[in-house]
Amino acid sequence: MLNKFNPSSKSFKNTFCVFNEAEIKTVESLIPNYKSESGSQYFYTEAGMYRLSNHWGRLANSKWRLVAFEPESGSKTKLGFAKWDGFYLDNNFEKLYYLEANFNNKTINYQHKNNPDFDNNPVLRNTLETAKRIKQARNILTLTSWAKYFSNQNIDELREKIINELIYTNKNLEEIKRNYHE
Repeated sequence: MLNKFNPSSKSFKNTFCVFNEAEIKTVESLIPNYKSESGSQYFYTEAGMYRLSNHWGRLANSKWRLVAFEPESGSKTKLGFAKWDGFYLDNNFEKLYYLEANFNNKTINYQHKNNPDFDNNPVLRNTLETAKRIKQARNILTLTSWAKYFSNQNIDELREKIINELIYTNKNLEEIKRNYHE
């Protein structure tokens, strides 16, 4: 089956997008509209784009993340789908990003302010500030060495409090920790 919908390749430069994993069989009858040098295949439909790839994250001049199936499949190559209205302009200097935490799954991710779920409560940051905060939040979430000075507190509750302050305030990490230190 030939895909007739074909946007300009420049449409995807400097964009942020979250793709949701889809079954690979979805594109088995389609011919890729584009194949990258790294082997990724792109399938354009009127609804959005499918991307078949073994790598996700920062891609040249874009930030594309894949939300994988739960439980995650063992295959390294995954198919992701994103609607056209899910591609947001990206740059390094504007305050476009915010963090969101899922304490049940123990994950921290960043989202774009144009995401329809954005409620104006998390602090918006530029790319560099976001990268710094996400690294700090992931360390708080996954490491325990930082907690040795908080011996009388429940580490999971403390993690949640500290990470929420990283998300919802402009306080630096040391200032946040000091507020919880006995």
